[in-house]
Amino acid sequence: MLDRIERTLVAGNRWLLIVLLLAMACIVFANVVLRYTTGDSIVWAEEVARHMMIWVTFLGAGLVLRFGGHVAIDNLHRSVSTRSAQYIRGFVVISLVVFFAVMTVTSSQYVYATRFQTTAATDIPISYIYGAMPVGFVLMLIHLLFIAKGYIQSGSFAESDEMDADAAASI
Repeated sequence: MLDRIERTLVAGNRWLLIVLLLAMACIVFANVVLRYTTGDSIVWAEEVARHMMIWVTFLGAGLVLRFGGHVAIDNLHRSVSTRSAQYIRGFVVISLVVFFAVMTVTSSQYVYATRFQTTAATDIPISYIYGAMPVGFVLMLIHLLFIAKGYIQSGSFAESDEMDADAAASI
């Protein structure tokens, strides 16, 4: 049951990112084509593309964490005994859980504080854009909890045929 929830979460997260990136690319492409062919551009295109990029960043951070794609310094836990390394990785996981929880609460307060401010071009509440922060931190927390046991025990992340975190990090 938990495996099915995890697979559904990962698939849903990926497809949402794909749709957002595709929509953002189409908006930016259309705006560039219109600017060069007609001399006029879509008034809201840059603003909407920027907001979509914010959402993509926060929604994608959990998947990157899951596959070990974030920048990390792992020299210490690789140079000590297995037991010590597990304690270090456990401390890292606990620290991340606390950080994600604090950031979820803090960013939720920020979203609430900006609920009456609106964007310039589209006149939508800024809290809709800043809502990406608490959603992203909750997703990072969920993804971390799914991989925590394997990470603490062996330092491994989730595996994927579609993503090689080491190769992606080396670009």
